[in-house]
Amino acid sequence: MSAQWNLLSDGQGSPTVLRILLGTQLRNLRTARGISREDAGYAIRASHAKISRLELGQVSFKQRDVADLLTLYGVSDEAERAPLLELAKQANAPGWWHKYADLLPAWFEVYIGLEGSASLIRTYENQFVPGLLQVPAYARAVIRLAHDEAETGELDRRVALRTTRQRRLSADPRLTLWAVIDEAVLRRTLGGPDVMREQVEHLLDTTAEPNVTLQVMPFDRGGHAAAGGPFSILRFPERELPDVVYMEQLTSALYLDKPAEAEHYVQVMDRLSVQADSPAETRRFLERLLPV
Repeated sequence: MSAQWNLLSDGQGSPTVLRILLGTQLRNLRTARGISREDAGYAIRASHAKISRLELGQVSFKQRDVADLLTLYGVSDEAERAPLLELAKQANAPGWWHKYADLLPAWFEVYIGLEGSASLIRTYENQFVPGLLQVPAYARAVIRLAHDEAETGELDRRVALRTTRQRRLSADPRLTLWAVIDEAVLRRTLGGPDVMREQVEHLLDTTAEPNVTLQVMPFDRGGHAAAGGPFSILRFPERELPDVVYMEQLTSALYLDKPAEAEHYVQVMDRLSVQADSPAETRRFLERLLPV
């Protein structure tokens, strides 16, 4: 249970990831005992479907339910029960983004929770600068595209949400971002020339950060492996958690965590990284974009 204890002690685990970790541990305990989801559900006065959702980390946990399941699974030693019960308590705590809940669809709340505990994020973008690298003025222009009727106050809060997400990238060296962006991202003017200049200058600054790798995919490379569009791969320091592939759509998102699916996207990202300009070439490309 060292992974759970590490997350609890250093405060880095988001509620989303804590739920997934606890659900995984409970599933392992149940299957080791040969207990069906139906019998587990009966023990906590719930359905087998709820047990499935608990084990996938999709719903919050009641400490009483966790205690009853641990008893059913034969975990009676207080030294073993205590960290799991504490995990259940912290997994139910609202994330920092709770104050923005009125702005966030449920499917994106999941992503923010995963992002907050990832140790490596690899992303490919063909339309916008990745959110973690956007300057506020550029972020506002991007957000306005999807929320063109939003009032100034709402836009301000949406930008604040994005900049708050960015703080971990600059403050936590345990997070690494590796981004490949299409040249079209940099040729498409959002917010006007001054905003784009500020954005390119910021990208140049980030190339000096030890935990950021940035590559541009130039037009002259022709077709490439990411024909299906943008995606991100999130990797976590806990062995219990698989890589998660995230693909955002207009009104929803797709999450892939089966090893075979995630591995396919890892291979695509590897090929993109080989095809794209190297980090040094990318820096020179960005410098050429800036007017003298």
